[in-house]
Amino acid sequence: MRFYFSLLLFFAFGLTSVAQTDEFFESKATIGGYGELHYNYSKTENSKASKTLDFHRFVTFLSYNFNEKWSFKSEVELEHNFVQNGQGELELEQAYVEYRHADWFGFQAGVILPSVGLINEYHEPPLFFGVERPDYHNKIIPTTWFGNGIAFFGNYKSFDYKLTIMEGLNSDKFSESSAIRSGRVKGYKADAEELLYNLRVDYLGFNGLKVGGSYTYNNASGDTSQNAISIYEVHAAYRMNNLYIVFEYGNIDYEKYNLRKSNGFYLDLGYDISGLLNWKTKVIPFVRYSDYNTAASTITGGDSEKANHYSYWMVGCSVKPIDKVVFKIDYGMRTKELGSQETTLFNLGVGYMF
Repeated sequence: MRFYFSLLLFFAFGLTSVAQTDEFFESKATIGGYGELHYNYSKTENSKASKTLDFHRFVTFLSYNFNEKWSFKSEVELEHNFVQNGQGELELEQAYVEYRHADWFGFQAGVILPSVGLINEYHEPPLFFGVERPDYHNKIIPTTWFGNGIAFFGNYKSFDYKLTIMEGLNSDKFSESSAIRSGRVKGYKADAEELLYNLRVDYLGFNGLKVGGSYTYNNASGDTSQNAISIYEVHAAYRMNNLYIVFEYGNIDYEKYNLRKSNGFYLDLGYDISGLLNWKTKVIPFVRYSDYNTAASTITGGDSEKANHYSYWMVGCSVKPIDKVVFKIDYGMRTKELGSQETTLFNLGVGYMF
């Protein structure tokens, strides 16, 4: 453990000798944020429909640039309008000091995001299709995933990387229905005994294309259990010539107990038709297919695996009068393998970022 503190002190103090400040640089604070209002209709066969209207997220960014190399960034999020009696959430999702030595190297220290998949770090509503974030980024990758730690990042010859060392997960909270999602500690008096390690590498050498993957390891522990997990995922996004293609696949392996594997994927295909119609407003119809199973492999097998296996197809459209404001609509069918139970979903949404 002394190694990690020594490393942090080295970057916090040792690099100050090479952090030259431009005499013409003017320090400044910046405010930003994003938010989204959702209408959700859900109807499972032989049951009553659910209809909700929810301002799902209201997020404020606050940052300050001390000079050209040193800065502070933060994000505070309010979910579902208010917090009372266990309803709603108020979270400090990011709060870190950042140092940028050069394009090839920088670091962050504080409340940070591991670099897992395409959406965990970049999840503003105008940046993804569908009113809700893809189910994959709830059931397999537990977006938004944040915690206390340090990260090192950079870009060299079209390769972009990030190495994150942060608080581990609570293995007591792993389950067949939610995988590792409930195991996130979210920075609250996090146990630093078993740290989590995450490495992501992307290749950006082709116009409009990002392709890469990440690996995450944590010897997760709780009050009554210890269960090492490893996550590998691959992702690709192509946005060029009005065409949008997004693909992600992820897998979680568990060392102990009945649950041994969770995995899933999704594929988005969209096309901006505004160019064909000579419209200034972007109109992007899309289709999505997703398949995921939070209990893809268990020791007992049988219905426990089928009960958590879902396939989901969706059609929808994103309308952007400007790049940072989006109106969304989607319709889809989610099917549970056990009993072939179908749920019809219809969603409307408006989102913004600045």
